Order: sequence, then C-alpha cells, then structure tokens
Amino acid sequence: MDEEFWQAIDSLVSQSEIVIDRPKGTAHPRYPDFIYKVDYGYLKNTSSMDGDGIDVWVGSKKNQNVDAIMCIVDLLKRDSEIKILIGCSEREKEIIYKTHNETENMKGILIRR
Repeated sequence: MDEEFWQAIDSLVSQSEIVIDRPKGTAHPRYPDFIYKVDYGYLKNTSSMDGDGIDVWVGSKKNQNVDAIMCIVDLLKRDSEIKILIGCSEREKEIIYKTHNETENMKGILIRR
C-alpha cells in the first residue's frame, strides 16, 4: 500500500509543472525576516487545503525524485497540508524539517519514502 501512495505522488509530480515562486535566498512575502534556504514552490494546476497548488521543496540533488513529504499543521491558519520534497539532500531535509517546526504555531513531521 505504501508504494502505491508514493507512485501516486510520483504521477502527480511528473504530470505537473513545478513552479518555483520562492527561490532559495529570497524572503517570504509576508515575513521578510524569513529567508528560504531551499527552493520552494508548487505544482501548477493542482490544489491544496489553502486553495493554491500543492507545495513543493526542490533540493539540489541531480536526481529529482520524490523521497519524502512533510505533513504540516498550522495553528494560525487552522489547517493542514502536505509539502512534497523533490531531490532534497539529507541536509536540505533537515533544514525543511526545522523550518516547519521553529514556531509554536506550526508543526510538521517528515515522512520518508
């Protein structure tokens, strides 16, 4: 069953355009003190809980396979989402995990493939 889940994620990613709207090194549009340490974007023509595209973190590995997701609970927005990790190194996964757990209002778990 787990492999079917990952195959479904692979299919969604392979059939979607990845849009990086928050490149590594840029500031968050609402929180200018927050700087992205890994490329962040979404899958075009998909939808998530917030009504926007499914979020993705795209790492620096040449192999751009999906090998993890973050499941997020946001107490301020009172919602939950998944973030798909594509081509992320172990160091980038650690950064992403810490990013989603550094405030009391957002918590996430990293689920590896």
